[in-house]
Amino acid sequence: MISEVVMPQMGADMTEGTIVRWRKQEGEPVERGEIIAEIETDKANVEIEAFEGGVFRKILAHEGAVIPVGGIIAVIAAPGDDISTYEAGASAPVARPAAPRAATSSPPSISVAAPTAAVVAAPDPDAAAAANGRLRVSPVARRLADERGIDLRQLRGSGPDGRIVKRDIERTATTRTAAAPTAAAPDAVAPAAERGGTLAMSKMRQAIARRMATSKREAPHYYLLVDVDMTAALAFRAQANATLPDDARVSINDMIVRACALALRAHPAFNVTADSETFTQQTRQNVCIAIALDDGLIAPAVLDAGAKTLAQIARETKDLVARAKGGALRAEEITAGTFSITNLGAYGIETLIGIIQPPQTAILGVGSVTAQPAARDGQIVVRDLMKVALSADHRVTDGALGAQFLAEIKRLLEAPLLLVL
Repeated sequence: MISEVVMPQMGADMTEGTIVRWRKQEGEPVERGEIIAEIETDKANVEIEAFEGGVFRKILAHEGAVIPVGGIIAVIAAPGDDISTYEAGASAPVARPAAPRAATSSPPSISVAAPTAAVVAAPDPDAAAAANGRLRVSPVARRLADERGIDLRQLRGSGPDGRIVKRDIERTATTRTAAAPTAAAPDAVAPAAERGGTLAMSKMRQAIARRMATSKREAPHYYLLVDVDMTAALAFRAQANATLPDDARVSINDMIVRACALALRAHPAFNVTADSETFTQQTRQNVCIAIALDDGLIAPAVLDAGAKTLAQIARETKDLVARAKGGALRAEEITAGTFSITNLGAYGIETLIGIIQPPQTAILGVGSVTAQPAARDGQIVVRDLMKVALSADHRVTDGALGAQFLAEIKRLLEAPLLLVL
């Protein structure tokens, strides 16, 4: 049986993706669920799994090619299956190479009134040799190079195994900017702050802008805020972490993920996704956590969080953050989220009111834990309080339901033993 591998759609606004790396070579056996490739989207690098087993017969889109969503990029089949139509390219889309733009034909991120002469580094023998094989580039470096018109093939990477990383792009851009005024008009040497200009928006920022604008336009948000007494939770966490190995040490955010997952099980109305006028009740509690990257945010999901222990969530969250920053997320982690948490407590932010991430219908904003005076049993005492804010879609739920859901999260966090029972 022939199985076509297609460019997946990682979100409603994704129209194309770039082949970053093939994990399988032609002729190798492949099993269902095995990672076969890495692709780059507007927001992240994602690993693609094989939906069927067999032999990895034909690669139709090579590394660096930009392919539209749904385009066929490879073929998995049995050894005896006839794939001649794919060999001839009849069933494959035309791959549009992601050739880096020449520096002379594209402006840098900040455009100025006076023209400047772009300076491109001379081809490096080692870099050329790398280009003959697989060009190793981090996702952030690839985006920066594209925005600034830098030819990746001309660079020598300073990362592991010659990988081109962010600092290589910044160093090249700085060198080019410093050299440009020698051939530019006299007023081009004026500081950028004085001459003004337009800041280009990265692909990730464009994707974030589209999704957030859609959310605010289509989902009527309502907001509920409550203070959570984290005094017992902090004590519980300290006691637990004293006995746990490093990879299982629990963070405050891990406890919040666990509390939200349990609350979603008790209040499934907040575990709903929306598609125009159609709403789908989700049965898995896939809790997304917002992760800050160099040029934006991404919110992959801790899958089946409602069925996992606090220790499991702690381990998986650490792994998820590391893979998000390293560009190795799996497709389901990007697309299957049912609820989100955005937490700026580490930055000392007291209150964070999030924007719902489509197609989800609720998000929890989390602020910092701070020692504050509080009334307890007629006395003023110091407690560790944390403000949380629920943003929810009024098409699906209302304030009364939201209050019950938020009260359940508060109850679980204030009685932390409930998180491990």
